[in-house]
Amino acid sequence: MKKLSFINKIIYFINAVFAILLLLSYLLPFASPKTFSILSVLSLGVAFLILCNTLFFLYWLIRLKKQFILSFVVLLMGYLFFGSLYKFSSSKQIESQHNFKVMNYNVRLFNLYKWIPEDSIETKMVDFIKTESPEILSIQEYHPHKNIDLSFFKYKFEKLSGNKAKYGQAIFSQYPIVNSGSIEFPNTGNNAIFADVVKGADTLRIYNIHLESLRINTKAESLKKENSERLFNRVGNTFKMQQFQSELFLKHKAECPYKMIICGDFNNTAFSYVYRKIKGDLNDAFIESGNGFGRTYDFKFFPIRIDFILTDDAFSVNGFKAYNDRYSDHYPIMTTLSLEE
Repeated sequence: MKKLSFINKIIYFINAVFAILLLLSYLLPFASPKTFSILSVLSLGVAFLILCNTLFFLYWLIRLKKQFILSFVVLLMGYLFFGSLYKFSSSKQIESQHNFKVMNYNVRLFNLYKWIPEDSIETKMVDFIKTESPEILSIQEYHPHKNIDLSFFKYKFEKLSGNKAKYGQAIFSQYPIVNSGSIEFPNTGNNAIFADVVKGADTLRIYNIHLESLRINTKAESLKKENSERLFNRVGNTFKMQQFQSELFLKHKAECPYKMIICGDFNNTAFSYVYRKIKGDLNDAFIESGNGFGRTYDFKFFPIRIDFILTDDAFSVNGFKAYNDRYSDHYPIMTTLSLEE
């Protein structure tokens, strides 16, 4: 430190603060939001902390200063603990006659209230889905828009609520749906649904989860107007609700007798308590076969992944893609699966 200039000493101090915050964030998946609600808010910023520490690491490395060790060690611990925020390997693509595709998409009511000021967004979304042709489609914030025609799917199950505009969740399938239902989350429009589909000789359980929404306007000017204390309290309370909702889901999941695929908008990141609990020993399709950041939400400041497709070991994950088509505040994701013989 003595050989550092005054400016570099300040930079290193800031570096140390960000390194400590990132180190603390590694404990967040084990911290119950019901007990540590304010601390759990940090899970939304883990990607930002990783990027900042990466920049500090590069800054010191370029200057051949041993101070690079601090961020390097913390980043290495995170890599060993979580895996990489960014996947450098190319997306896996394994061709098989047994392959089938599963897509997850939060469609934001098919742009019902013109959040995106363009014409025919809803039909562009349908055209996109039709072009990508998943065998199974899981949708959050579904709305039976008058211009929406998804009849190219043979089967569907939807669960809608609301008075003026019906909305909710839906599962579309090219395979027969032989059973379906809903896991009701009290005092909210969010919930989880499931459909049992028959593929060949197998019955597969498809879950579609939409955990409690954060309701944060991510535009910079809107965030500046927010009272920080009120914002933290609101997000902390939302995370408590997410924990309760995930507990209801896990109770239902524990009784499932079938091979399962879990799709959904968790409204939380892969560094969160609810993600760790829901994932359990399942495979995250992005981690197995994706590449890049796997961004799923249109957040202005850094890439964020809050939508997931999880599978049990009965499935081989043969491909994964996170799309950049911006028809909603979420980006669609799709995985290619096959059943292990």
